[in-house]
Amino acid sequence: MSIYREYDIRGIYEKELNELSVTRIGYALASKIDGDYVAVGYDARSHSPILFEYLVAGLNAGGKKVLNMGLVPTPVNYFCNYNEFDGILVSASVMITGSHNPSEYNGFKITIDKAPFFGEDIYALGRECEAMGAIQHVTRNVKEIDAVTRYVDFLVGEFQHLKGMPTKIVYDCGNGVAGVVTERIFSGLNLHTKGLFVDPDGTFPNHHPDPSDEHNLEDIKKLLATDGDIAFAYDGDADRIAVLTHKNNIKGDMMALLFAMKMDKPIVVGEVKCSQVMYDELEKRGATAIMYKTGHSNLKVKMKEVNADLACEVSGHVFFKNRYFGYDDAIYATLRMLELVHDGIDLDAELAKLPLVFSTEEIKVKTTDSEKFKIIDKVKELLKNPDASFPTIRNIIDVDGVRINFENGWGLVRASNTTPILVTRFESTSKENAKVYEDAVNGLIEKAKELL
Repeated sequence: MSIYREYDIRGIYEKELNELSVTRIGYALASKIDGDYVAVGYDARSHSPILFEYLVAGLNAGGKKVLNMGLVPTPVNYFCNYNEFDGILVSASVMITGSHNPSEYNGFKITIDKAPFFGEDIYALGRECEAMGAIQHVTRNVKEIDAVTRYVDFLVGEFQHLKGMPTKIVYDCGNGVAGVVTERIFSGLNLHTKGLFVDPDGTFPNHHPDPSDEHNLEDIKKLLATDGDIAFAYDGDADRIAVLTHKNNIKGDMMALLFAMKMDKPIVVGEVKCSQVMYDELEKRGATAIMYKTGHSNLKVKMKEVNADLACEVSGHVFFKNRYFGYDDAIYATLRMLELVHDGIDLDAELAKLPLVFSTEEIKVKTTDSEKFKIIDKVKELLKNPDASFPTIRNIIDVDGVRINFENGWGLVRASNTTPILVTRFESTSKENAKVYEDAVNGLIEKAKELL
């Protein structure tokens, strides 16, 4: 059951994701889908095509036909849900990807009726699979589709106004699947680009494809220093982005502030790790800013509920409903960022206008899957009567873990939904206060552990 996560299904190839488990997943999933066709794509991992065949066997046995889009970025997989191919409407899609996890991992991101399949639906699917016997195979029913060309043509058409812009663009695909589309899109728009590690290679020979980790940005930073005006880096399946200038590594919450500049009083959904600066500045500009749970599935659902124009995660998931479909797409976000530059917006100058705060990166505290949520519950109890030495609390937001607003900043502790860790983050108007908040919350976590 450990492979069935809050946002997706994810595990180690052969050990957890094998012919038996994946065929069962396909068969069980087929019963959740009303239409006839499921579009399936996969990332660059060597075992992704193998898992594709196992999944197809299960889906076919469950009465579904499969549209095979082959090697694609996750956003292309999502894009298929809004298209038809030879008159065939896509009822659901499955992306086979381990995202930014190490190369032995793989998994499934599932969309049904244009909505994420996640949370209790995934857990229930897991229980159903665990209780299932062997699956009787049927005749393979797969139709090939060219989803990549459809996606490339759409983005090139949408961003014709960027054609030939003189900005020198450098980018790093990290040997993930972004390279399947980047060169075709940039060439179609006649942009001045230079790419690193563009060829997909699921062993990730150059660096790990996780742009939220500063160590993985060393190569693109060097290229930016010598050959570029702006840089982009992508994760393994191209739904997360890093944006770098000569002065800034622009996190997802600051990207949202920049993107919102070109929207009229937008509704923007952020997660609990986003800077308070983002929420405050959006409100000052007449936007509506909503804080919600971390996780791409959570944010997509919340966006639909409140009819939001934009959503973001600090880690680089950016979701556009404004002029787009409401899912996280790092390639589309690249073009929207280039659009700001094309329109004369100085990204660094805009960021320099913002109030100065000191924010930590995400700090990971190791624990276990069985204890992480119990620790959060204990922390909440302890906050009802904190020690006299604990910093003054203004209020507490518990939409996802605990975000404690102090007099001059905030601290967050939440349980990761995908790994056995707690995630903390701290922000204040001074480094000293941020450290005080960090020490106080860490003390609370240790006390909560002792009380378990």
